[in-house]
Amino acid sequence: MIRRHQTRSLLLCAAILPVLLVSSAARADETAPARDPKQPINDAYTAKIKKYTTAPVFTSPLVDYLPASKNVPTPETVLGDISGAPGVLPYAEDVYQYMRLLAKATTRVKVFSIGTTEEGREMIAVAVSSEENLKHLDENRARLAKLADPRTIKLDDAEADRIVAQSTPIYYITGTIHSPETGAPTALMELAYRLAVDDSPYIREIRDGVITLITPVVEVDGRDRMVDIYRWHLAHPKDFYPPLIYWGKYVAHDNNRDAMGVTLKLTENVLNTYVGWKAQVLHDLHESVPYLYDNTAGDGPFNAWVDPILTDEWEMIGWRNVADMTKFGMPGVFTHGVFDTWSPGYLMFIAAMHNGISRLYETFGNGGADTEERTLDAQEYSRTWWRQNPPFPKTLWSQRDNNNYEETGLLTSLHFFNENKRLFLKNFYLKSKRSITKPTEEGPAAYVLPGDDPRLELQTELLHVLQKQKVELSRATSAFTVTLPVKKSKKFRKKEDAKESSDNGKKKDAEPTTREFPAGSIVIRMDQPYSRIADALLDHQYWSPDDPQKTPYDDTGWTFGELFNVKVFRITDPKVLEATMERINEVKPAGGVQGEGAIFAINNSAEPALATLRYKLRDADMQAAEEPFEAAGKKFNRGSLIIRGVARSDFDRAANETGLHATALGAAPSVKTHPVRAARVAFVHTWLSTQTEGWWRLALDNLKIPYDYISTQVIAKTDDLNAKYDVILFPPVGYNSSTTAIINGMPMNWGNPLPWKNTPETPNLVGKNDSTDDMRPGLGWDGVAHLQSFVSKGGVLLTVTDTSRFALSIGLADSVSLATSQKMNIVGSVLATRLVDAASPIAYGYDESLSAYCDNGPIFTLNSIAGGRGFRRLGGHSTSRPTGRGTANDPDFTVGRPGTEAPEEPSSELWEYPQVSDEQKRNGLRVIPPADRARVILRYADNKDLLVSGLLEGGDEIAQHPAVLDVPSGHGHVILFSINPVYRGETRGTYSLVLNTILNFDNLDAGRTIIEK
Repeated sequence: MIRRHQTRSLLLCAAILPVLLVSSAARADETAPARDPKQPINDAYTAKIKKYTTAPVFTSPLVDYLPASKNVPTPETVLGDISGAPGVLPYAEDVYQYMRLLAKATTRVKVFSIGTTEEGREMIAVAVSSEENLKHLDENRARLAKLADPRTIKLDDAEADRIVAQSTPIYYITGTIHSPETGAPTALMELAYRLAVDDSPYIREIRDGVITLITPVVEVDGRDRMVDIYRWHLAHPKDFYPPLIYWGKYVAHDNNRDAMGVTLKLTENVLNTYVGWKAQVLHDLHESVPYLYDNTAGDGPFNAWVDPILTDEWEMIGWRNVADMTKFGMPGVFTHGVFDTWSPGYLMFIAAMHNGISRLYETFGNGGADTEERTLDAQEYSRTWWRQNPPFPKTLWSQRDNNNYEETGLLTSLHFFNENKRLFLKNFYLKSKRSITKPTEEGPAAYVLPGDDPRLELQTELLHVLQKQKVELSRATSAFTVTLPVKKSKKFRKKEDAKESSDNGKKKDAEPTTREFPAGSIVIRMDQPYSRIADALLDHQYWSPDDPQKTPYDDTGWTFGELFNVKVFRITDPKVLEATMERINEVKPAGGVQGEGAIFAINNSAEPALATLRYKLRDADMQAAEEPFEAAGKKFNRGSLIIRGVARSDFDRAANETGLHATALGAAPSVKTHPVRAARVAFVHTWLSTQTEGWWRLALDNLKIPYDYISTQVIAKTDDLNAKYDVILFPPVGYNSSTTAIINGMPMNWGNPLPWKNTPETPNLVGKNDSTDDMRPGLGWDGVAHLQSFVSKGGVLLTVTDTSRFALSIGLADSVSLATSQKMNIVGSVLATRLVDAASPIAYGYDESLSAYCDNGPIFTLNSIAGGRGFRRLGGHSTSRPTGRGTANDPDFTVGRPGTEAPEEPSSELWEYPQVSDEQKRNGLRVIPPADRARVILRYADNKDLLVSGLLEGGDEIAQHPAVLDVPSGHGHVILFSINPVYRGETRGTYSLVLNTILNFDNLDAGRTIIEK
């Protein structure tokens, strides 16, 4: 049975499909891609294009020449050679210099500054179009703004058609977000020249019909470092050159995973530019696949929140792009591929989540401007249904080849886009309109964040992310009540899952319930243009273990409310939109002090700002309550701060700045406390990879937590770490993180030193990061001994995922071992954990349940016996009685003698230590004393409750196992994380597990109960 709204959808699809089919096929009257014979060419430049192109099939009639101009400079003016020339790799400033020369020479080019990076380098956007189009940018943008927000024209389709007919679309191209992918800047320099100068009908139609917007370098800091390394390579041609260990200030390859959290300046700048210009396309250029992979139309599963109109556009544009370049005889051009289009974290997805068209090229590059012979893997040159014209098995490849492919792909795309611009502009309007009508067409109606959430500071952080995404926020001015959707009972895929359920899946579905939300609650209405990004971030994700796609490209779950540890309600009841509310532009928690007195108390709800306050008020006396207490008519959680020795005015200012609410007391509460000191923190990195730890540095810098950033080489050279540090953070290494690699570093038996330092040859390598004369040495065995000594003498070493594996492998936690996974598959998912030891300072402020990010985290097991988990058994471990008489619950018997009562087998949960038997206690030299065993802070939830969002397969292998452990070691502690608490700016709800460790570094044993048995 087809419902009314389904009928409308089918009619819409039926209306659009013929247009798609017609649009994706070449028309007989389309302009041919050929140069204008009346326009002279730049003979010298054109000759070099031919010279540097390694094979005729690696070029096209669009880029095998350069038109001449008497007034407009070519890229050679700045580069000293043509774009794509061997040995030429320009700095970002050189690229900018050329773009500004273009703008000075022709009215068809304008350059705009769009912001700066974390290290202060400029980012730009270059607009190229006809003089007439650029003269009327503001008027055109005003028209596009009405299509972007159809509320301004009352969702009037006829008015939209009129605006579409008058408007010029904007096609936004971005290059070199990944710094080792070096070809795009020179390709985009030459593309801008072509679009401004070439008078061939094919190019002129693009110039007159489209505004091409270009950000030639997205990761500017990393680009300059990459050019440094390449120039070092040219100066030392016989030596190995250093790998690009730092790109931007914080992260490397993951800078293209920030489109959800928007924590990096480059993401924010591109997002503001795309949305501010009301662009229709965001096309991001990459280099990792031979020769051009247009993964605009990727493999499944597609992101569940994108509009089907967009997925049709992906297929239309992607396959047409392949067809056009294949007609030129260019091999290795394909689409579809194996890249799933699930995660909205990629830079291009800014467009997909803001009603535009997201596009991405992977072209072929050599990681520099050398011309090299490249040999491909069989899977790269094999012919498949989606790659009918594959690359060659062996290729001589140049940067000019790369530029030819990128420019040809972009020009054919721009021309096709211009030919169909009315369709794409109308689709832009329709996607915006459908976002606004979302509450009545598909739901939900809104998301609500309660005004009485105990974690208002974290709620504010989440709302700031949504505001960066240009999502509109409203605040309820009075209480309102809505009906919540019915929660259906779980259906179990496996018998063992059903067995875990106390009701065996027979429980009836719950009845609908209502909920009242107080005044001050935040309402994120879904009747707004950018409702899709809010829906995608706040909803739950589910990736089926049975999905045909077995290799997810990136994270499969990211529910922001869960990861921020704040309450978020998905409301399908349309009455929520009738609540009285007001639009808000600024969100700030009501920090400050209430009451009278010289002692201040702040409730601990695991909000990161508590750590900021500790370091902001260094001279204040701060104590942590080891038990809950009541004061001034309010309840305070365990771990709440009691603060003395600071003036009211200073404290009130600090509380306001951090968004923390404090209560002034006339007298200190009667509760056991311990000091909260500003720990001296070392932050350790390797020279193998700084990818994952960069997110940790960004988090600490944003929270204003000071630390010394040191490498494993410094650890190896520092005999007394305790003299300088109280806490050592060793975040995940990521790539190449084995214990052997961490200790040994890179190969030292051959090759040359790999310096990472500023020199006249490499003036940009060391920005706001670290330096070394040689990247190759690792921690070494001296470093291992120094870490062991640091912990033994009372230091706290915090490790996460792969560094937790490292800590266990060097013997820092005898009572913990690692289990080997046989079938577990957790690909960047959100999992549920349960609080085990609420009295631990690490757990201060947390509730019984906590969602956390996990990516195949280590499976911790607990050992009461040093070196193993009990005695060896013949055969496998059995949980049932031995074979014999009676039923499964009856005792066995022995013929010829009276029955005896068998002692009950000791049992323990997976997050508990196995009980030690009487036999094991006999000369129990290997029995680990209870005081030396790990303290379990959090464990993973039961298997049936484990998955919150994403993909979970074989979860029973990690279910109930410890997730966070505090292991005593000598006089110190080793903290082991199976989850990653600090990741991509998305996991702020688990930050305080780390911050609590820092704040309570010298009192981690507080509240510990040791049971001697």
